[in-house]
Amino acid sequence: MGDLLRSFPESVHGRTEHIEKSCVGLWGQSMTLQVARHFKNGYLQRVLTGERRQYNNQRKAREPSHHHSPKPSTHKTMSSSEYQDPAAAAASSEAEVSKKAAKKEAAKQEKLRRRQEIAAAASGTAGLSVDEADPLAANYGDVPLVELQSNTPADVADWTRVEALGAALENRTVLIRGRAQAIRPVGKKMAFLVVRENGFTVQCLVQAQPDTVSPQMVKFAAALSRESIVDVEGVVTIPAAPIKGATQQVEIQVRKFYCISRAVPSLPINLEDAARSEIEIEKALQAGERLVRVNQDTRLNFRVLDVRTPANQGIFRIQSHVTNAFRQFLLSESFVEIHTPKLIAGSSEGGAAVFRLDYKGQPACLAQSPQLHKQMSICGDFGRVFEVGPVFRAEDSYTHRHLCEFTGLDVEMEIKKHYFEVMDIVDRLFVTMFDSLNQHCKKDLDAVACQYPFEPLKYLQHTLRLTYEEGIQMLKDVGIEIEPFGDLNTEAERKLGQLVLENEAEVQRG
Repeated sequence: MGDLLRSFPESVHGRTEHIEKSCVGLWGQSMTLQVARHFKNGYLQRVLTGERRQYNNQRKAREPSHHHSPKPSTHKTMSSSEYQDPAAAAASSEAEVSKKAAKKEAAKQEKLRRRQEIAAAASGTAGLSVDEADPLAANYGDVPLVELQSNTPADVADWTRVEALGAALENRTVLIRGRAQAIRPVGKKMAFLVVRENGFTVQCLVQAQPDTVSPQMVKFAAALSRESIVDVEGVVTIPAAPIKGATQQVEIQVRKFYCISRAVPSLPINLEDAARSEIEIEKALQAGERLVRVNQDTRLNFRVLDVRTPANQGIFRIQSHVTNAFRQFLLSESFVEIHTPKLIAGSSEGGAAVFRLDYKGQPACLAQSPQLHKQMSICGDFGRVFEVGPVFRAEDSYTHRHLCEFTGLDVEMEIKKHYFEVMDIVDRLFVTMFDSLNQHCKKDLDAVACQYPFEPLKYLQHTLRLTYEEGIQMLKDVGIEIEPFGDLNTEAERKLGQLVLENEAEVQRG
């Protein structure tokens, strides 16, 4: 806006400076109404038609004559009397005329560009209200930074979690905080917002009403940039029709609306695009529609936005639940959680798949496994130990089964008599984890499956056990030969699992 105003002629610099100072409010919490008045009264139109033309004529009159011998430039400001008439300069030569015509065309294009900018600015402010005072201004606005400082203790119980919004809170006034995920204005006196918190969303209605919500408040909410953090206070209602665009089947009739942290108007990643599945993109292409695909490098460059998608939120929450279920089960089975070193003097499992580094002149490695320290713990009379921690492998492969860094779930226990004791623990451990995921993470599993489709996990409450001989025989029956007492490769493992699944289905049908 400042550059646009500075392009006005010198003859109006006084008024221009006044407008430029008024425009500071465009970037703050409210806008002074001087600009709106100037736009409304046709000030810009007068500048474009009259005073701008006068300025161009004066500039042409100041252009130097080209038939004089060139003189070194001294950057001296010269009066108009020292220059000849522009018409005489235009008649000096055809080359000069051609050059001047090119300059004239460039100036014309620049003038057109500036006119379009000014028209765009005028249209953007045409709908601004000219009412200087809003009696309900205290019910909305940007919260100043000074008010966000920890000056007085706050009770977090004042805020209701979006997840907790339900029919039981009907007709109650609640205060929520979240991100403005979607904003949809409907006319000048109504706007819908979807507020998101921790993956849960709720629809909010801002509608102009006497003594509670002003049209300026509706305009403020409608102009808010998406992904801004807001505080919304309102009354919980239950709409007649189901809400498709939110997880919570209630609606908040907004009474107060404050912006805590305003996001930039244009984000580098659109969350709707980042949450789109490949299947959806391919179907659109087949139908002749081209949808935006967010590539891996873009996701990593703007990871803070990418992790906000429902699928990524679900992945992290599932991971958290898995480690928690793992830990709780083993603690209930008298295991002790340990924390082993990750920076060690040598490789923990041998081989070349190890990250080596120099630590103050001495060779060191990143731990490939806590195996050595787990065995030391058993020999140290702990009996049963486990660990949840990072594992580092300098793998050369690029399959989904090979990772250079992952979170390992490690278990070690003493055996009283038979290795079946370990199998019993592992059996109950996995069934407990799977049951817990199905019971507590259905929403997260659905969110992941929406973007990355997968088949629901099938398992038995009592895991099927096969002896080595039985498994080898099942593979031989379908024509797969395995070396005697040899390990099963990846293909053989998959085939054996498929055979077990098919046999189990036949047993259930029988």
